[in-house]
Formats: sequence, C-alpha cells, structure tokens
Amino acid sequence: MTITTRLTQRFKLKHPIVLAPMTVSGGALAAAVSEAGGLGLLGGSYINRPLLESESAKGRRPDLGCGFITWSLAEDPELLDLALDRFPRAMMLSFSDPAPYAPRIKQAGVPLICQVHTLEHALHAVDVGADVVVAQGTEAGGHGFTVQSTLPFVPAVVDALAKRAPDVLVLAAGGIADGRGLAAALMLGADGVLMGTRFYMTQEAMIADAAKTKALTKVGADTVRTSVYDVVLNREWPAGYVPRVVRGDFVEKWHGHEDELRRVREAEFAKLEHAIATDDYDIANLTVGEGVGLVHDVPKASDVVDRTIAEAEALFKKFAPGLAAKSAPTGEGLVSEMPRRIAS
Repeated sequence: MTITTRLTQRFKLKHPIVLAPMTVSGGALAAAVSEAGGLGLLGGSYINRPLLESESAKGRRPDLGCGFITWSLAEDPELLDLALDRFPRAMMLSFSDPAPYAPRIKQAGVPLICQVHTLEHALHAVDVGADVVVAQGTEAGGHGFTVQSTLPFVPAVVDALAKRAPDVLVLAAGGIADGRGLAAALMLGADGVLMGTRFYMTQEAMIADAAKTKALTKVGADTVRTSVYDVVLNREWPAGYVPRVVRGDFVEKWHGHEDELRRVREAEFAKLEHAIATDDYDIANLTVGEGVGLVHDVPKASDVVDRTIAEAEALFKKFAPGLAAKSAPTGEGLVSEMPRRIAS
C-alpha cells in the first residue's frame, strides 16, 4: 500500500511530506528529505547570501526547493533569482504579501508555495498564482499568527480553495510530528503536510546538538508565542507575526516587558550571543512548536520520513481495512480517493 495524493502525483514524490524551510534546514537536511521520498526545501530564511551559497553546495540535487521569509527579500532581491536557478523544484514564500515576487517565480516556471495563516491570506495567495498553499495553525513553531489552530483551519482552507481554486494544493502545518498527524491532515482534506519541529531534531538539522538535546526535554506547554527574541535581535517583523519558542530563562525574564528590553537591548544581545556560543539554551532560543512533546529522539531525517509513513499507513489499514484491501491489488494510493469519498 502507498499513500498517494495530488501532492505526490504532481511533484512526483514517493511520500506526501514536505520539509519546512527553517533556518536549520540546510543543504544536508533538505537533500536527506528528498532522498527519502519527500520534498526537501532549503531554508533561505533571513537573507544571507554566503550561507545560501555554502548550503546549496551541500544539497546539489535537481529535486530540491527553497523557501524565504518574504519581507526580507527586499534586502537582496537578486538572491531570489539565484535560488530559482539552483532550486527549481519549488519556491516557498512565507510571512507577508507574496505578490511582489510571485510573478518572477511563475515566469521561471517554478511551482509557488505560499504559507498562510488566515483565510484572507489563502485567497490572496491563489489570486497571485500560488500552486500550493500551506495552512499553518498556531501550534507551529517559529513565526505565525495566533488566529486559528490547525484542526479547524486546514479544512476551512480546503473548502475555500475548492470553490475558488480547486487545482491549488493544500498542505497542513502546525503540530504535525508523526504519522498520526499526517493521517489526520489527509482526512481534513490536505494533500500532504509541511513538518518543521520533527525535522528540527534530526541529525542533519543545522543547529547544535545541545539545542536538540534540550528540546527533547520539552512539551507543547513549554512553548509560547513571544516577540522577545525579535526585540533583542532588532528584527522588525510585519504586524501580526509572533514566533513560538520554548520558555527559557530569557523568555521568562522579558516576556511582557518588551519595552524595557528595548532600552537594554545591546547588553542583552551580548548575553544572547554568549549563550549561543556556549550552547546555553536557557538563554538562546529554541524555535519549536507544540509538537515538540511528540519528539523523543534525534534520528536521521530519512528515519523520520519512513516512520511517519509507516505509522500513517498502519492507521489507514486499521480504520479503513476495506478501502486498503481494494486499493492494494491495483497499486493505487489508499488516500487519494478517501477525502473525496468523505466529501461526497
């Protein structure tokens, strides 16, 4: 049995799993996810040309994509052209309006993925040419909105796009860290999942081992949406976007006291730099989502993909044995027709 969706068919993937283009998603991690049958997206993150150059050298595969923090592209617009040339599999834009850059991506013939946090975002994304929309719930790590959780948000986007742009794919994101999350997302009508936190704690993730080890001790309730790290790093994000991070000593000290933090920013920034250099993750940020409590080890990225698929397949066999038996002889994917059956 295989899990076949519009995502696997359109992108010619083995599995409906996409790596979130996080700051820790370097060339090695992106390549590992693609090698395992998913879609690896290298993290362009904040604009850093030297880093993108060096990491792209580690992930020289024709089946890799890339993703950027959209508003930061204004610092080096030419970097988008470099990424489109090196990562033609897909280009993901997250956070703020994708319209200024969507035409260049479409003209390059590269599929456009847009991450959204509200229905208004989703409809605007398809209007500017998105081929795939990532519906991210507030459970997700990193920046996002506090508007809606994944469970109600994903089907709302699926329903809206079914009327407005039925050919646009939908990925679910936020709190999805294993096969149970994948199975649930597919039953909500998504074509696949975008996973971040689970891949944050893999051997290939581009972050210190101490950070991964520390994150293993945390659960969802240990995370909070707070702007304290944006303040100390002097990053001016568009209104509404607040990151989810682990509650540590730095967060406990400054969350709710952001104005005071701004007044002592330089001194606190020096402390943060020292914490990062010394692997002190009570001070340095751990950018993970509520799914962190479902993560209990630091395996290879390929193991994450394999486990997630095996668990989801087992659930479908358990709860839809008749459909699984029908699909098996033909080799057709189990899930490809299940959401449509539910809808009908």
